[in-house]
Amino acid sequence: MSRMRIAFPYNGQQLRSVDMMLLCIGLIAILAVFYQFRQITEASSFWSVRVERLEKQQPGATTKSRRRSRTREFSQEIGKELQKANTILNQINLPWDTLFDAVEHIVTDDIALLTLQPDVQDQTLRISGESRNINALLDFVEAMEREVVFEQVHLVNYKIKQDNPYRPIDFLLTAVWTAKS
Repeated sequence: MSRMRIAFPYNGQQLRSVDMMLLCIGLIAILAVFYQFRQITEASSFWSVRVERLEKQQPGATTKSRRRSRTREFSQEIGKELQKANTILNQINLPWDTLFDAVEHIVTDDIALLTLQPDVQDQTLRISGESRNINALLDFVEAMEREVVFEQVHLVNYKIKQDNPYRPIDFLLTAVWTAKS
């Protein structure tokens, strides 16, 4: 199996026109969403002011309790949205370069990585792949343990593919990446 190389644009590389076009489309989409959000918040504030005026005009209405319950509902919804946004930002802010460089540095021709699944909250990385033999797999796990970026590297499971004449080994391992990364 050949070694997989992932190339990200570095400072010395030129951006292609397609990349610039995609960037512009993304910026336009963000501006459109921001404009729509602003319109909705203005409409929401308009209607809430109008509801308050109508409630004040009604004699004996308990406006304070209604206002408090509405405020709690809005704050809970906003809190949930903020949690989702923070989760997405944490995913984006992962130390991708460091993780990829460390893993790419230790992968040999006998190892093929299939998935890398980071978990932001636990700072764990799940790696699944195939190995030509058990010795190559154990060497890969040892090399992961020696990397400064990773600690607590564990081989969760492995399975020898009996139906394949080369008998590759499917494996799953987990590792914790350090804050130094």
